[in-house]
Amino acid sequence: MDSSRAERRRRSEQRILAAARTLFAERGFERTTIRAVAASAGVDPALVMQYFGSKQGLFERAAQAPAAPDGDVRPDDVVENYLESLRVKLGGLPPVSQATLRSMLTHPDAAATARSALTDQIDQLAAALPGDDAALRAALAISLMLGVTLGHQMLDLPPLADASPDEIARLLRPTLQALLTDPPPTP
Repeated sequence: MDSSRAERRRRSEQRILAAARTLFAERGFERTTIRAVAASAGVDPALVMQYFGSKQGLFERAAQAPAAPDGDVRPDDVVENYLESLRVKLGGLPPVSQATLRSMLTHPDAAATARSALTDQIDQLAAALPGDDAALRAALAISLMLGVTLGHQMLDLPPLADASPDEIARLLRPTLQALLTDPPPTP
């Protein structure tokens, strides 16, 4: 594949992911369709399926915080990437994700799957952070995001369940900025 074709593919994939993030955050998993994502991205629905395999695969990619680019990364960019990922998850989780969350505390295989996925996210985030305690700060940030997702989507904790994803992101932003900045600010 030549570089221009590869670049077109990358741009199409990014357009699809951006459209999916917006629609999943606004409509949730159940009410978002492959056709709607494709229309929003300006591509054929078959291309969405070719790149992501299924609606579940598309959701999983859309809900992941984008990988930090190599080189200097601004902590604010990392924070915004993770908040966007949280907005997608708070829009509504697909049944497979709900099942994993429900069973990860009681079933060893589900726990191992969740632990592996979360460890990968922690490692990826820690690699983008400066400082000797980057891994711990990354683990705290990922755990915070997991807790908010569980409280909002699975436990319906009031008033968390009633808060909009934008309001939750607004209130979480300073906490995540404090965790993902080196050196962390002193109280």
